[in-house]
Amino acid sequence: MWHWQRDCSLQYAAVLDLCILLCSAGPLDIRPGLAPMSQSRSSPVATRPISTVGTGEKLHAVPDFIPEENATASKDSNETAPVPSSGRFSWLKLDMTKTEWDILVASTCLKLLLFPAYRSTDFEVHRNWLAITHSLPLSKWYYDTTSEWTLDYPPFFAYFEKLLSIPAYFVDPRIVDLNNLNYGAWSVVAYQRSTVIFTELVLGIAVLKFARGAENPAMQRIISASLFLHPGFLIVDHIHFQYNGFMFGILLWSILMARNDRKLASGFLFAVLLNFKHIYLYLAPAYFVYLLRSYCLSPTYALLPGRFLSLANAVILTFLVSLGPFLLMGQLPQLLSRLFPFTRGLNHAYWAPNFWALLTALDRVLLKVVSRGQFAGLSVNESGVASTSRGLVGDTVFAVLPTVKPIHTFAITVAFQTIYMGKLWTNTSYKSFVTALTLCGFTSYMFGWHVHEKAILLVLVPLSLLAAESNAYFRTFTIASVAGIYSLFPLLFTPAETLVKIVYSVLWVVFVLRPIHRQVYQFPTTILDVAIDILERFYLAGFPLLQVFVMIFPLLTKRRVATDSGMSEHADNSGSEPSALEFLPLMLTSVYCAIGLVWAFVRLSVLYLVRRD
Repeated sequence: MWHWQRDCSLQYAAVLDLCILLCSAGPLDIRPGLAPMSQSRSSPVATRPISTVGTGEKLHAVPDFIPEENATASKDSNETAPVPSSGRFSWLKLDMTKTEWDILVASTCLKLLLFPAYRSTDFEVHRNWLAITHSLPLSKWYYDTTSEWTLDYPPFFAYFEKLLSIPAYFVDPRIVDLNNLNYGAWSVVAYQRSTVIFTELVLGIAVLKFARGAENPAMQRIISASLFLHPGFLIVDHIHFQYNGFMFGILLWSILMARNDRKLASGFLFAVLLNFKHIYLYLAPAYFVYLLRSYCLSPTYALLPGRFLSLANAVILTFLVSLGPFLLMGQLPQLLSRLFPFTRGLNHAYWAPNFWALLTALDRVLLKVVSRGQFAGLSVNESGVASTSRGLVGDTVFAVLPTVKPIHTFAITVAFQTIYMGKLWTNTSYKSFVTALTLCGFTSYMFGWHVHEKAILLVLVPLSLLAAESNAYFRTFTIASVAGIYSLFPLLFTPAETLVKIVYSVLWVVFVLRPIHRQVYQFPTTILDVAIDILERFYLAGFPLLQVFVMIFPLLTKRRVATDSGMSEHADNSGSEPSALEFLPLMLTSVYCAIGLVWAFVRLSVLYLVRRD
């Protein structure tokens, strides 16, 4: 048995060395031999003209294979380009370059060094799910309450946990012992951390395939590397602990199929994803409109029965495999009650930086003003006053502003998504689909009920595919990425991980954003554009100052910044009543990030609805 009491100074020095090695790897540089700056800019979004129903072009049959290489792509003088493979299963072959192997090896070493790092209660959540699926029959999976961390993901994820529980039993039988709660031996730490690394290869292979068929391979290589090395996945999966890399890998595979005009496969993969984690329902409207209009209908809006039935059968069969056993056992209501609990409040314990975070902060400011005798005509909700005394822990009840209910958030979300779906219906190009998909996730993040901060990945991952499309898209991507990544920092509140998350994120920003900026930057030409550019630069410059405040404030007040309670998406929000000042850094982080994310949401909405592609 390994003894893993860590020496933080040695461990994190090694981590920082690997961060520098990772972010200085070759694929993150645009080399002259790959993409000369004098050449005309080409988007990495589309690989070839894709027929759009709005132009009256013919709908082509789904190709039998996925093109793996762009024949006109520039050759790298320093390394041998991958050679296209042929055959039925050629699309599965990696054909990785030396630099891509370097990134994989270096990133894996970094993740291995983070094994002893902080882990949230989500770690025990997933260990308990291993025990549930291994120890109990299928009929009891969604009824077990041995632990407070009950199974609340769709069946495919439960089957996934069942699969992982088999080798877990041979590693250490106590891992899958249902009554062995809060088990933290090195065996379970090493095993569960390793499964995250291994399953994340689904993401790695997907981003490799994006680079292989891109119109601009050099730029797509940067975007692909940025996704695989994304700070969000490092923070949420490899330290905090979840399996987002694996599931976003399935999402990217689905988007890749859409890019390569394999729309039936795209719809099937998205149906599979929905049965892994139901949060991806936020993206379902974009898939529904895109597949219906571009795959199931002709340019004259006539239904294509063969395609419609193929897609319907693929989706129905997927859901039958997932939900069928529980439907036969009469357990579907119980399963749905686990998946959709409506007893939580508007905001999570740490306010996810969205529109409701700004509204909640405004309510707190108005309460202070009213309590000083100003605006005496405003009524005060006493339960809202009690809510503010709990800092950020507990349900959010407004003291001055009208209380927001679930039906309000649902109506606003549907209204915004309907607008974007109208545009997608008239333009079903690949770029339009990815933008609409991003806006569906963005809208749900902005206006959803009880949104978790980790849901920002629903925005940042598809938005990355549009980063090099134009300067306007890049600026939107920059603001959303910086604000979104920083909004995840409170998940890691222990001092040992502070340096890792800051240094790694800064290196990612430098080595990803700078080359894209050099490729797409355009000087603002109007006074309004100049003013917006200056304000955005000032906003981005405020993040270092915010971080200094977050680090210094607890030292000045001699209070802890946060506790583990409520930081996990499964955490219990009950507990002690801490001082409101203790949560001031969290509140400022949420509000400041919300300003940037709301602005990025507005920018992307205007770009999509106003501009013609």
